[in-house]
Amino acid sequence: MVASELPLPRIVDAEEWADARRVLLQQEKALTRMKDSVAALRRRMPVVEVTTDYVFEGPDGAVRLLDLFGDQPQLIIQHFMFGEDWAEGCDGCSMMADHIGPLSHLQARRTAFAMVSRAPLAKLIPFRERMGWDLPWVSSGATSFNEDFGATREGEERQAISVFVRRGERIFHSWSTFARGEEPFMLVFDLLDLTPYGRQESWENSPEGWPQESPYSWMRLHDRYEDDSA
Repeated sequence: MVASELPLPRIVDAEEWADARRVLLQQEKALTRMKDSVAALRRRMPVVEVTTDYVFEGPDGAVRLLDLFGDQPQLIIQHFMFGEDWAEGCDGCSMMADHIGPLSHLQARRTAFAMVSRAPLAKLIPFRERMGWDLPWVSSGATSFNEDFGATREGEERQAISVFVRRGERIFHSWSTFARGEEPFMLVFDLLDLTPYGRQESWENSPEGWPQESPYSWMRLHDRYEDDSA
């Protein structure tokens, strides 16, 4: 559907728009308060000690899970879907990595970040260079890390985030999420949710005639969108 054929929302005057905006604003404020409430509960979650000494493959050799913290007490792991026999990484995981940005913002709040995949480092590093990321990335292929934290089940890769906290050399698992739980890390969805057409996916409750595609079917590696417009 070309831009000239897309439907328009109902057209009103400024006063009616302001009334509608006030109604929506109350819901947006309630959503913000709910988000704060859930975050408060998350901060009160118990933790489980990690007793396995995971050793990953890094660019400079062996890297322990403890090493990924650097000098920070907290660590966010992106379980990046990249199977051992895959030619390239997952579109959705790549979109998330595109949004991470400079790690100095996380580090300012005592938090480290790293990506972990089962693919060998010989595949991860060239793909990282292709995507233009400056993010720590290690291979877990020789460990049970993915399986132990639910990122690989019965050989199938899953989008996931895991969070860890340490006390000295003791490491604790505090939280994990999967699938759509990753969306807060992918700003593009929140930005699209602000627009009249939304994400343009079939599951959304959109007005009749709005553009729709299958969920996630439109996502590409960021250097592949040009292929669609060729």
